[in-house]
Amino acid sequence: MARAPPLHRLSALLALCLAVAVCFSGVENAAAAAGSRKMVGVHELRMGDFSIKVTNWGATLMSVILPDSKGNLGDVVLGYDTVAEYVNGSAYFGGLIGRVANRIAGARFVLDGKAYRLYRNDGNNSLHGGHRGFSKVIWTVKEHVGGGDSPYITLYYHSFDGEQGFPGALDVYVTYQLSSPYGLSVRMNATAQSKATPVNLAHHAYWNLGGHGSGPVLGETVQLFASRYTPVADVATLIPTGALAPVAGTPYDFRAPAPLGARLADLLRRGGGVIAGYDTNYAVDVDDGAALTALRPVARVWDGATGRAMELWADQPGVQFYTSNGLGGVRGKGGSVYGRYGALCLETQGFPDAVNHPSFPSQIVRPGQVYKHDMVFKFSFA
Repeated sequence: MARAPPLHRLSALLALCLAVAVCFSGVENAAAAAGSRKMVGVHELRMGDFSIKVTNWGATLMSVILPDSKGNLGDVVLGYDTVAEYVNGSAYFGGLIGRVANRIAGARFVLDGKAYRLYRNDGNNSLHGGHRGFSKVIWTVKEHVGGGDSPYITLYYHSFDGEQGFPGALDVYVTYQLSSPYGLSVRMNATAQSKATPVNLAHHAYWNLGGHGSGPVLGETVQLFASRYTPVADVATLIPTGALAPVAGTPYDFRAPAPLGARLADLLRRGGGVIAGYDTNYAVDVDDGAALTALRPVARVWDGATGRAMELWADQPGVQFYTSNGLGGVRGKGGSVYGRYGALCLETQGFPDAVNHPSFPSQIVRPGQVYKHDMVFKFSFA
């Protein structure tokens, strides 16, 4: 007779299965509510020694593998080994954020004379779309070409009227695509179906060009193409005041390439123990005469130890620069433990709390209008 597995192992397995089942059964997904079943999987795109993996849970980017200057392959985004860990995780690793990324003060806004109240999941505020934003739902894989000259995957999500408190139904698409040499594009679009609604999608990858488990990114060099940022009234809530302030003469100035560790130390020193790191929205510079919707340079990052470099272009007015201040003891891929400053995020976006600041670029999309957001990452190594 075969021996039964130890009771503690059965308990752990049952707990994991139950946690995943509860999360999946609770997904606010119109198709699921209608009785259709959706499968969650992992999908790869590959061009030679350059590859990524994407899951349709949260349209999440799970890995980006590319060589360093010596030809050694490494994964340069933080994350988990399994989809179940993404379901139960809280760090937004690689997720597609929406309906409105970043914060909305008081979890409320007024649109066309009507007041809307949202799900509060960040104190009194709404963060990244609410308790179950777009990074916590099942997307539909519409197309997937895993190899060839231009591998890509397109995912779709229908956000229903009233989801997390937001007005109107919204059809959302995101496409990940590889290009040669070592290019990754993330193209997002959304169409309002029935009512005017705010839309501000963002991609929340955690980047570490030294490798996802290589420790703090303080040795990396950062350049941001931004002369202004949106100051906040309280670093505890990170709600903008509505003003734009120059970065010149402050620790927020990355217009010229700067070592992240030294600049961060200056920020912490001036912050008097209140500021934990960068979690700041920058207003991306626009050349005179250039269209606001045109792709433009946003950031460059270099890692001296591996020779890897990343350049980001996008078409959004802002970029949230985040140094993973909230990470601490998170167990990720291959058993790696991710700590504070273990990655940096460059989330191109509309300005935070724009629905409550008329002076900020509008995020309102009306029925029939299409919201677009394109990002292009260009990797190199020398």
